[in-house]
Amino acid sequence: MKEERYFYVPDAANQQELPTDEAMHAMRVLRLKGGDDMFLMDGVGNYYHARVTIAATHHCYYEILEKLPQEPQWKGHIHLAIAPTKMMDRIEWLVEKATEVGLDELSFLNCKFSERKLVKTARLEKIAVSAVKQSRKAWKPVLNEITTLKHFIETPREGRKFIAHCYDEIPRDYLFEELKKGNQEEPTTVLVGPEGDFSIDEVKLAVDSGYQSVHLGKSRLRTETAGLSAVMMMQLSKE
Repeated sequence: MKEERYFYVPDAANQQELPTDEAMHAMRVLRLKGGDDMFLMDGVGNYYHARVTIAATHHCYYEILEKLPQEPQWKGHIHLAIAPTKMMDRIEWLVEKATEVGLDELSFLNCKFSERKLVKTARLEKIAVSAVKQSRKAWKPVLNEITTLKHFIETPREGRKFIAHCYDEIPRDYLFEELKKGNQEEPTTVLVGPEGDFSIDEVKLAVDSGYQSVHLGKSRLRTETAGLSAVMMMQLSKE
């Protein structure tokens, strides 16, 4: 039995050709030829059973045989907002693993103690696409450009909102226990700070703006580990 080959094609139903990167992989690595079957993913909930019509050196054309709408794998909307680390490879790791676990949206925060103020999302998009194909996710997470924490907090958003931090002087609940309460189909947003944590004033601003103060357990975690832990807790609570 041949392994199913998946390719990421935004707006696949209205296209006839694989994007350049996907076509190169199909032609040079997988060596697809006319008549071969493949599956397309549009990143918004659909697979497509397709067949190669023309296979050239740099181009791969297809025809769609069947649309295959997918059911969501979890309830509600999972949104992680995190301050990027100084070393970009750690954020790249987070994007890959969080996408494999499953989330809907990932935002980047510029905080008082942030060591990185800029994030190039183009490379992160490619990493997310690769992880979507690897884990067979029908939805690709939305990756947002970096914004200030204050702007993020002041932007209205629906559902439950949490800020994870390490300040003992501000009462905190365990995120996973809180997530298991209430309507699991509600959108959920969790904020995770930089290596030096949010400032205490930032935490107070978030709490005053309706964010619930939480912790992620007894261990003190690196930023990217904390982010992945938050995603996994949201996932487990929404199954």
